[in-house]
Amino acid sequence: MNDFQAIADRVEIEALRGEFTDAVMMRDRRRLASLFTPDGALRMPDIPAEQIGREEIRAGGERLQRQWDFFVQNTHPGTIHIDGDTATGRAYIQELARTLDGRQGLNYAVYHDRYQRTAEGWKFAERVYEVRYLDTSPLAGTAPQAARGSETNQADDATATTAPAPSFTDPATAEQLERTAAALRANGFAAEVLDDAAQARVRIKDLVPEGAGVLTGASETLRLSGIDEDINASGQYDAIRPRLLAIDRATGADEIRRLVACPEFVVNSVAAVTETGSLVLASGSGSQLPANAGGAAHAVWIVGAQKVVPDLSTALRRVEEHALPLENARAQAVYGMPSAVNRLLILNAEPRPGRGTVLLLREAIGY
Repeated sequence: MNDFQAIADRVEIEALRGEFTDAVMMRDRRRLASLFTPDGALRMPDIPAEQIGREEIRAGGERLQRQWDFFVQNTHPGTIHIDGDTATGRAYIQELARTLDGRQGLNYAVYHDRYQRTAEGWKFAERVYEVRYLDTSPLAGTAPQAARGSETNQADDATATTAPAPSFTDPATAEQLERTAAALRANGFAAEVLDDAAQARVRIKDLVPEGAGVLTGASETLRLSGIDEDINASGQYDAIRPRLLAIDRATGADEIRRLVACPEFVVNSVAAVTETGSLVLASGSGSQLPANAGGAAHAVWIVGAQKVVPDLSTALRRVEEHALPLENARAQAVYGMPSAVNRLLILNAEPRPGRGTVLLLREAIGY
């Protein structure tokens, strides 16, 4: 290979890396996938996520980009080492992002790359994304409103006639909420439609008497609404979660298991509720599921309007494609370890009338 060829290869590989950032910024998932070899891999162990092949890379990009309020990626040149028809290299990344559920931050990362010369030019054989620095402090800026709804571009026009992917962030309509509440009642649940989390916060005080033993789920809905603090920090209830935190995990495992399995009340949210009247909960450890399934004498679930889906198959998609990535990010930040859908609980009906109450909100809250 002469020097001119080496220079040309370097220029083409650098252009490939620039094309990757442009495709990400323009939310052009098909172009993004086309930059990889047919069996190319995009690996992000810090998330964690791994996509093998162009179709998985395209679909993974869609799942990720549906969560963004805004996203900015700047790529800085790194090394390139060419060896015939293959090459390796690194690119350095600075990113700013905010998701629709309010998570935000600044990070610096490295792409560790392998490249392959093909008949179509140089392509990524593998990109491995390594985060080197993460700052989740609130960002002061905002995204221009016109850019926030820009989910697709001209590259996606070929698929415009296909059925749109369900939105897992848009609030359900009034008709959908009433239809869901009616189906829940037909299945034995008590169901109420409330305006917002503030109303749910007041309603909980009616449903759960002072002094009752209450277990709260690890729920963003409860945290954001203030219900978690009302129950666990007010002193008005026999709150189980603070007691759990005081027990040594190594020596008190049996006591923890008994406390979470059979409380008087469980107050929680769900990952999805169907318009046919089913509730879907997901868990990594499964510890909170027994109380929801029937171990608790009474259950109250507070459900944001964006969690309403048409049917059970869509509910399971919502768990995997929407709730899991968000919960995984939270678990990484709080516990230093990833989450997983190791346990699923589907409540199709309540055989004990009066036990379970679903508070459906007209606003979106949690994820």
